[in-house]
Amino acid sequence: MKGRYPWKTSIVTTVFWIGEPVGGNNFTPNCSSAWDANWTQSFGGLDTPDPARRCNFIPARFTPRQNPFYVALPYNDVTRGTTKPEARRVIPWFKDAFCREGQSVCRDRWVAIRNRAGRITYAQWSDCGPFRTDHWEYVFGSEKPKPKLNGGAGLDVSPAVRDYLGLDSTDVTDWKFVDFKDVPSGPWARYGQNNTFVLKNSRTPKTAAKASGRTADYSARVRVREL
Repeated sequence: MKGRYPWKTSIVTTVFWIGEPVGGNNFTPNCSSAWDANWTQSFGGLDTPDPARRCNFIPARFTPRQNPFYVALPYNDVTRGTTKPEARRVIPWFKDAFCREGQSVCRDRWVAIRNRAGRITYAQWSDCGPFRTDHWEYVFGSEKPKPKLNGGAGLDVSPAVRDYLGLDSTDVTDWKFVDFKDVPSGPWARYGQNNTFVLKNSRTPKTAAKASGRTADYSARVRVREL
């Protein structure tokens, strides 16, 4: 798999989900994310990890309003409404993606995750963790995850990612950032108002309609001139 970003290999990976309560190794309720105070509501409900209550990588009881293929990484590029000073320097795509102060350029960024067998899935960066939000040296650099909790986990993945890759609740994967142009179609492309695939497809009919309208208008003017 080609691309400008290197793989981070042998990363302890844990499963988390939207709406997950405090308990076990989870010290923060996941009803909200680092970037969305109403994350559960935005998603459309609890992203249950129970396989018996899931179908085709999504909860069986509702269609999610955000991409069910999501991850958390231990860095947040914004704090208290401002962009962190190092963000401009350490985030490879910062210059191309920056819109305004305090708006994340990391949120919804695509990543590839690879299991031990070499199977790859794709997901969007939707929260910050596990355990910390300041470890840019790992997320964008060559350091390994620092936390000692949960076996030194450096990546949280959603139930959809777990199911596609066949992961245990704690496992080991490789991951890397990937530009959207290099993300193939798959189950990660089907759902979500934040999903680049969905957004792209939703714009296409409008663009086509505008183009069709311009063509019809031009044809009408031609006919008038001919008359």
